[in-house]
Amino acid sequence: MINTLICDRLASELGLGTADLGLLGSIYFLVLTGSQIPMGMLLDRFGPRRVQGALLLLAAAGAALFGLSNGFLSLLIARAVIAFGTAASLMSGLKTVVLWFPRERVALINGCMIMLGALGAVTATAPAEALLNWIGWRGLFEVLAASSASAAASIYFLVPEHEATAKSPPGTVSLKTVYTDGRFWRIAPISSTCIGSAWALQSLWAASWLSDVEGLDRTSLVTQLLAMAIALSIGALLLSVVADSLRRPKNIETLLSIVAAVFIAAELALILHPPFPSLPSWIVVAVVGSAIVLSYAIIGDYFPAQLIARANGVLNVLHFGWAFLVQYGTGLILEQWPVKDGHYPSIAYQTAFSMNVVLQLVALVWFIAPWFKELNWKSEIAVKRKSTGQSRSVHVMIPSAEMVILETDHDVEW
Repeated sequence: MINTLICDRLASELGLGTADLGLLGSIYFLVLTGSQIPMGMLLDRFGPRRVQGALLLLAAAGAALFGLSNGFLSLLIARAVIAFGTAASLMSGLKTVVLWFPRERVALINGCMIMLGALGAVTATAPAEALLNWIGWRGLFEVLAASSASAAASIYFLVPEHEATAKSPPGTVSLKTVYTDGRFWRIAPISSTCIGSAWALQSLWAASWLSDVEGLDRTSLVTQLLAMAIALSIGALLLSVVADSLRRPKNIETLLSIVAAVFIAAELALILHPPFPSLPSWIVVAVVGSAIVLSYAIIGDYFPAQLIARANGVLNVLHFGWAFLVQYGTGLILEQWPVKDGHYPSIAYQTAFSMNVVLQLVALVWFIAPWFKELNWKSEIAVKRKSTGQSRSVHVMIPSAEMVILETDHDVEW
């Protein structure tokens, strides 16, 4: 999220354009996209303690390099190294939850973990602004480098190793299990287009929109970004609590579709820009960024435990990939309009946001289409029964069958 605050300083100090800033922000998501599946496999094989502890040292090195950079290329490389060093952070948390907590509580614990992680977005607003005014953006990144190295050491030396990580052999399941599952390809488009877009907007273009369209000054802009970051954190907890109470996958899918519809409505409000404050719409955008807890809860019911990290990794490829496309693509679209008094016109943002909304609408229709087919099928049965005069009370003969419930055993493959 830090590029939201420092983009103006980078542009003025290093002469970066809008497309440069878009690429500098989106390279983070591009690296995450390419590394999610390998990271999922490493986490399933070696466990989160060793993988996360080692990778955060790379993030520390990338932050140090970013603070020393004097040109666009070195900034881009440093940002990519930071991205690779944090590529397993989200999935490490998800994998840890699967290892240490009962499966029926995974949705709630995931939400708590993501809520704590989202506090990083809070620090990237008013607290980071205070540090920027005190030690500058270079000093800020040196602080981030030191704190990342400290976190890496803490994870590696203090976090206990779970027994299942040390003795579980590679499973017979593979990525093909995920890629060939029709349920995955039903949820993937709506999850990636909504959640990825929310990340892209909040982490870069929200600040530009608030400055160019709303005309907010620096103090008001940082205050609104702080409100969005707090909403991201609280939203993760609230959505996880609701998902935990719903439990059934069908109910959580319904909640995800409602969140997507509200997100589209909020984006339309930003596009049309009616004469009332935009903060509620941006709060919705932030909360949708935390709706990833719903997607993970649904995915967790689709696949066995030893495939969860890889399944989440495949889904994250689409999340981060879409965030990259939206963040970089928005910058390219904005540059098609001339800058007037240092700001892009509203029509530029309306065009970029509208293209995104259209694709989200298509994904939402794809997601809920099976429900309409199910309703149509039930209606046809009801009509046939009524036309044939069949009674509503039907006796069904079900042949007896033996049910065998297999408990999981970490020493045995599925």
